[in-house]
Amino acid sequence: MRRLLTGLLAVVLLGVVAFWVLTIPRGLPAAELAALGPGDAVRGQTWFWAGGCAGCHAEAKAQGENRLKLGGGQVLATPFGKFVVPNISSDPVDGIGKWSAGDLANAMLRGVSPGGQHLYPAFPYASYARMKPEDVADLRAYLATLPAVAGRPPGHELQFPFSVRRGIGLWKLAFLKTGPVVALDVSDPAVARGQYLVEGPGHCGECHTPRNFAGGMQTSRWLAGAPEPTGNGKVPNITSGEGGLGDWSAEDIAYFLETGFTPDYDSVGGSMVEVQANIAMLQPSDRAAIAAYLKAVPPLASAR
Repeated sequence: MRRLLTGLLAVVLLGVVAFWVLTIPRGLPAAELAALGPGDAVRGQTWFWAGGCAGCHAEAKAQGENRLKLGGGQVLATPFGKFVVPNISSDPVDGIGKWSAGDLANAMLRGVSPGGQHLYPAFPYASYARMKPEDVADLRAYLATLPAVAGRPPGHELQFPFSVRRGIGLWKLAFLKTGPVVALDVSDPAVARGQYLVEGPGHCGECHTPRNFAGGMQTSRWLAGAPEPTGNGKVPNITSGEGGLGDWSAEDIAYFLETGFTPDYDSVGGSMVEVQANIAMLQPSDRAAIAAYLKAVPPLASAR
């Protein structure tokens, strides 16, 4: 009996040590962070709109200049609990005014806070991880030009075990990938640019791709549609497969992203309203690139 108990204790201790080692928050290499420059705010504006920062971090349905006030506070209801969007304004106390470009790069590309904690993937770093660090530095430079907003939103409301941040380390091992989601011929510069925009900063797959029980994207069903995150309705299939955008030309897609109007003169609705408003701020060439990519991804039928 004593040997059995000793063996069980050893197994438990080994499991605890393995869990602790495997779940250590790991940021970018120090040399890579040191190489980041101050960033360019003009270029960073592109990543701000492509990344949809205003859609989550400004007040709900904000208009005009209020879209640039990133005080957070919106609540994202998920099967794992309620996530409260943080203040990412330039306020040095309640926002990220004191963050360096490296701090933001660690948060967006590795899901690690300046304090060395795992961030929850409700912040879509599983997509942002495909961005270039220098583009994140540009975004940081642009964010620094936006208004400081005082006030810190309340914390998340999560049940055990999701309240244990350390466990996110295991989630990252399974789902945090930096390579392309789909293998494409990117000899066409438009398709290559579109792949970067959609799979990285645009994080389109976060809503348009179904998830598994652990909340990881089912990349075998990439962009084939998914349940609406709020639980009301469905997010559409945006591949060219059955039930998707097969009847839309690349020009139709680009026009929709610019104006919000479909080829049959219907208008954008639901959560896509905010997304379309953000993408409309991009250069026409970037909207055309997104369209080229969507026509190039493998067509999949919508889930029934």
